[in-house]
Amino acid sequence: MRYFLADDEQDLEASIILSTHAILLPSLSRNDIISSFFSLTQTLLRRAVKSKLPGDATCCLKYLHYLRNPLFERLGITHNSVVIFLGRTLTLQMELEPENSMKCLEALAVLCREELFSNQLGPQLNIFVESFAAAFIRRTMNFLDSPSQQITMCLCEANACLPDSNLVSMALSKSFLLRFVLTQSNEDYERAMTPLDRIISSHSTAESPNQYLTNALAEAADLAHWRFVLHGSPEYLEEAISRSRAHLISTSLENPKRRNIIQFVEGLERRSLDDFGVTHGLPEVHPTDPKTTCLPPFSHLTASLAEMNAMESPSMTALDLFWHLDAVNSMKRITDGKDIDEAIKYCRLLLASLQQSPIHLEMTTDLIVIALGDFLRHIFGLTNNPEYLDESIDVYQGILKRSRALWTEFLVIQQLIASLFSRFMLSKDRKDFDEIMQLHSLASTNTYAKATKRFELSCDWAYCARISGHSSTSTAYESAISLMQEVLTFAPTLEIQHSHLLTMRNHIEKLPLNYASFLAHKGHLKEAIETLERGRGLLWSEMRGLHTSVDYLHRADPLLARKFADLNGDLEALATSFSPILWSNDGGINGNGEMDPFGRVVVKQRKLLDERNSLITQIRLLPGFENFLMAPSFDTLRSAAANGPVIIVNHCNWRSDIIILLHDSPPSIITTSDDFFDRARGLKDQLLAARKEIDSVDYEDALTSVLEVLYDLVGRPVVKRLQELNVPEQSRIWWCPTSVFCSLPLHAMGPIRSDGPHMLYFSDLYITSYTPTLSALIDSRKPGSRSLEKPSILLVAQPDEFMKMAWKEISLIQRLNTTVTTLVSKRATPSVAMERLKDHRFSHFTCHGNLKAGEPFGASFKLYQDQPLTLLEIIRSRLPCAEFAFLSACSTAELTEESIADEGLHLSAAVQYSGFRSVVGTMWAMADDDGHVLVKHFYASVFSEKWEGVPYYERTAEALRDAVQELRRRKKVTTERWVNFVHYGA
Repeated sequence: MRYFLADDEQDLEASIILSTHAILLPSLSRNDIISSFFSLTQTLLRRAVKSKLPGDATCCLKYLHYLRNPLFERLGITHNSVVIFLGRTLTLQMELEPENSMKCLEALAVLCREELFSNQLGPQLNIFVESFAAAFIRRTMNFLDSPSQQITMCLCEANACLPDSNLVSMALSKSFLLRFVLTQSNEDYERAMTPLDRIISSHSTAESPNQYLTNALAEAADLAHWRFVLHGSPEYLEEAISRSRAHLISTSLENPKRRNIIQFVEGLERRSLDDFGVTHGLPEVHPTDPKTTCLPPFSHLTASLAEMNAMESPSMTALDLFWHLDAVNSMKRITDGKDIDEAIKYCRLLLASLQQSPIHLEMTTDLIVIALGDFLRHIFGLTNNPEYLDESIDVYQGILKRSRALWTEFLVIQQLIASLFSRFMLSKDRKDFDEIMQLHSLASTNTYAKATKRFELSCDWAYCARISGHSSTSTAYESAISLMQEVLTFAPTLEIQHSHLLTMRNHIEKLPLNYASFLAHKGHLKEAIETLERGRGLLWSEMRGLHTSVDYLHRADPLLARKFADLNGDLEALATSFSPILWSNDGGINGNGEMDPFGRVVVKQRKLLDERNSLITQIRLLPGFENFLMAPSFDTLRSAAANGPVIIVNHCNWRSDIIILLHDSPPSIITTSDDFFDRARGLKDQLLAARKEIDSVDYEDALTSVLEVLYDLVGRPVVKRLQELNVPEQSRIWWCPTSVFCSLPLHAMGPIRSDGPHMLYFSDLYITSYTPTLSALIDSRKPGSRSLEKPSILLVAQPDEFMKMAWKEISLIQRLNTTVTTLVSKRATPSVAMERLKDHRFSHFTCHGNLKAGEPFGASFKLYQDQPLTLLEIIRSRLPCAEFAFLSACSTAELTEESIADEGLHLSAAVQYSGFRSVVGTMWAMADDDGHVLVKHFYASVFSEKWEGVPYYERTAEALRDAVQELRRRKKVTTERWVNFVHYGA
């Protein structure tokens, strides 16, 4: 009693001694012995709390377990009092013996479950259960230990008993969070998030945030971030951003952690936009100056490690590991020789010490070891000492042998490849190179890594394998090409997909051409053609897949067909929507903490894609649908040549080839000269440079020179081969160009020879059209109406003071012997034009065409009051009756700057994609005087009687050729003006 009043430890000691003596008195009754024994136990617990001596707590536990005998209930030792003291003692022992804390927590869980089952504690049960939950939270504060099944089950039962207890809910969430880090199971993630959401939803947003709400929001943000770290999916990143915003909003302005939270959210926002290749509008980041950041005292850290290792059973705590992780992460700033020596000593000793780390701390241990490997490679870069390089390799290899964490495997392999490659460059040891190839193969299949990272690594693998003649070259190329579509669908909208592709353009542009050249070199022309089709026009191919007809499927399974069509419609609407990229000066934080529009789009897209992929799997199980939506086979692709050969020009640095695809014969290959690649690239550069001085007298000479060299390079060997293949002159042929040839006028190569007073060009010998891909050409011949009735024409016109001759063009069309609907001036708005396009088989645009550098989806027709009808809006439309469009506007078949050539993102391709079978477009700006001349002869040819039995849209290629010939014969018509017009499609 006096101890409680005066806090004199001597009184406490005296009480313990006297209680012990009393127990040993021979005359003491059994009742008094047990009572004194319980008193002694209580006093020992008080001393343990006061002195922090673990021995006292151990004695208390032994005594309390003895006192739990039900027989002692009759002696006044109640069950409740023993259990309460036992719980306190176990909690205290967790604090006094951290190394045994998990064992104590297990004992507490067993005790808690017993009390939950028996319910003997009555009103005190809630206090006891919450004490256990609090002990669990304290034990796992460092986020390292994965709880046992016993502990998790106890917390589940406690949550069921006390569903309104915020403390128990927080503990239950923490238990599943820790288990999620180990299992990486979405089921564990959801079970961890559910209690947190219950706490969050139970507090009104109008109320001031309390500690439980703030903690729940912080834990939810942490959990969402961990799921993104472990899985890397974009929708998980968006949820992490949303959760982190909500946490920030609940944090008071005075909270010293608020600035860190803001920086964390900004970092996630930046990561999101960087991942999608969208970086415009982001605030600049100023990296920390290494000179202003102090390095840790490595000599002190080394001494502490040496002291720990001298112990009989050295073992690091969670806190020790965090200190070392911070220290190791700072070591990359080292440049001074003295610091290097100290850090290396520390590094080696730490690696040895980490061998004794408990298995439940493996995740943190791996992070430290990875950082140590990075440091050793960094030091090799500073010193060129191969010893450090060897050590880094040993470190990485050691992690791969023992680590169970798949989410770190890809990172470790990347670093190991870099180290092995550095050593291979020094020693030329073939074993190192073979290991590099094996590691590439392993990493390319690691689904815990982002598809973009795996794609880039596979491209590097293919390059290294091919240049060295390694046997894995084909496997590497196939790995890379199979990941291209996954890389594309990583982003939600077409605009962001294109931006994302641009961030990887070096690989995206080269991979299909390189792989095709490799296959051509091996003599596998069919596979080369399949590869070029898989790897080019990705955006159009993806959108074309969303237009897949479900008629055949509907006959097999109407319900699946309906679901699939609905999903395609939802995905297409999402892909063609305007990209809601938001970024504000306050780190992009919403006032209400909800997910921003961009995040919602990402999450919605991933959900729809998962559902669509699941449906595709179901459809492929149906008889006859085994190859549903798989990459088209060669037998399918060769149908593109049904009406004439398709000439594919593969422009590749390894080797360039001209492949002629025939409908009923094997492909024919034309090998090119060694300088073909460079000469072709030089022609594009020459043409682009000349076009910058378009008003110069030198431009005409430059264009003429390009056409001449282009004929020598491509035209002459193609004409010769077509003759050998018995393809007669005046036949239809299609160009399917790649790379730089997408910007070169292949149809106008020449002159070839003189025919009387006029020079002949390639288009005089053959009726030429273009197609961005073989699938686009096949699609333009899709089954449907091949009506021989004269088509009606929708004329959309918006001439201005710079298009004075356009009125003559308009008048000519209106006088055609067919139905013409005219939208001009205020009637020519984008919405009206798109609506009326559905009612006409033919369409004719007479207006300005605009390009936006770096924004291909912003290319547009300028209509009433400068309203743009954009490429994106055209893509959104579906025009099942459309057959032909004449785009009498500037640059409708021109690629914008900073656009990927093989994606074919221009207005002519968009119009063809939206449903038109044939399109006439322009490669660059169009002269005002040319429209009416071309239109007059073009439509005269299309509507002439010489075409008996031929659908009108199939007449347009030859009609354009004839009209261009007439234009060319006019005086003062420069080469540029007649070369400008091109035909796409059927």
